[in-house]
Amino acid sequence: MPSSSSLIQGISISVSDDEEDTGKVRVRVRRKRSRASASASARRRRLLFRTARLGVPLLLAALAVSLLLYESHRLTPSHSSTLSSPSFADFGHLSRAARAAGSPRKSCLKLLDPEKLQNLELPEIPETNTSIKEVVYRSSMHHIKDDISSHTESSRFNLFTGYQTLTEREESFKIKESMTVHCGFCNENRFQVSAVDREYMRYCKVVVATCAFGGGDDLHQPIGMTENSIRKVCYVAFWDEVTRVSQEEEGNKIGEDNMIGLWRIILVSDLPFSDQRLNGKIPKLISHRLFPMARYSIWVDSKSQFRRDPLGVLEALLWRSNSSLALSEHGARSSLYDEAKAIVKKHKATPEEVKVQLDQYRKDGIPDEKKFNGKKALAEASVIVRDHAPSTNLFMCLWFNEVVRFTSRDQLSFPYVLRRLRPPGVHLFPVCARKDLVNSFGHRRKVKPLVKDAR
Repeated sequence: MPSSSSLIQGISISVSDDEEDTGKVRVRVRRKRSRASASASARRRRLLFRTARLGVPLLLAALAVSLLLYESHRLTPSHSSTLSSPSFADFGHLSRAARAAGSPRKSCLKLLDPEKLQNLELPEIPETNTSIKEVVYRSSMHHIKDDISSHTESSRFNLFTGYQTLTEREESFKIKESMTVHCGFCNENRFQVSAVDREYMRYCKVVVATCAFGGGDDLHQPIGMTENSIRKVCYVAFWDEVTRVSQEEEGNKIGEDNMIGLWRIILVSDLPFSDQRLNGKIPKLISHRLFPMARYSIWVDSKSQFRRDPLGVLEALLWRSNSSLALSEHGARSSLYDEAKAIVKKHKATPEEVKVQLDQYRKDGIPDEKKFNGKKALAEASVIVRDHAPSTNLFMCLWFNEVVRFTSRDQLSFPYVLRRLRPPGVHLFPVCARKDLVNSFGHRRKVKPLVKDAR
């Protein structure tokens, strides 16, 4: 007898001959999927896909915010010894590396712990252990005796800088106990500040300085300092009138105490150069001429936010290694000749002026080498940490003179002065340490040049 099969309401029952003989019936249930159930399943899949598409970005955003919170907390010492933690708006001030990293980046700048920073004092003034005992600065009286023909060697020398001849330039690299050099301020009627500001600057022992001329960059408040540093350190920002107006439009208005946050704003008039980058080299390179009683200074470019304790930075980069000048190795290149090519390619200086500078450096015997004393021969000078001892002051004066004579790109002239003077105590720290020191934003707007140089 063949097997029989019957369909009852979608249930298929198959009965074999043997099963009928024994009275046993085996039932296999096969449920047929209807169109309705298939449609419901498709809807569930679409819903799941939409949820995943919306949820994954939200999850990644939450993870990014968590990392920013962690990094902000890590960079800010405990509230008992430091300024209060930055607000949520300050999270945007974290460095590009910290924002892009998948996990918090370990610091390569080893500062003392917060308790020690809170009690850190300036060291005793050491005895001068170099062959340079004093640096005398040439004044305007020197130029009355000069041959007028020497005044035309460089179009950017003026009454403020003095008219350094090539002979005087060469003499400035011959080390003696007492050095007489050009170092700006030959004419005191340029780079003018008020009597009140001048008096304030005379009493600064440690300075963190920045400047913005021509309305270029916004003012970034420093973070991460102890109360100890707030008491002992002068935070000074040099502005001109153009920057004051542009910053007021941004809501940064100078208070009656001449302060904006922690920054003491010092307005400068009668700037000596039409090139605002060159005006900026005055507080950057020859701050010892502005702060005659200061023992230490830290320069921070206006595009950056300083985010470390200043006294802790001095201890880590100068005192601990017995250094007198510290700045970062260049992150991309090692040779000044390679840097010159990059400067021309990026239109930061004309090929003609760069060629004049390199021709002179080759004539003076500067090799195309990528190392100097085991370090990169090229520096990145957005942060400069220094003492104000005579040997360091001489180095900075000669660096400033090279920037005036040739291009405003101080990366080109630093290795030249370093090789010619060979001073002790120059510390080129790694790029990661610079990223620990500041948050970099880049330049916000183009500066407005002055109409003409002041001769």
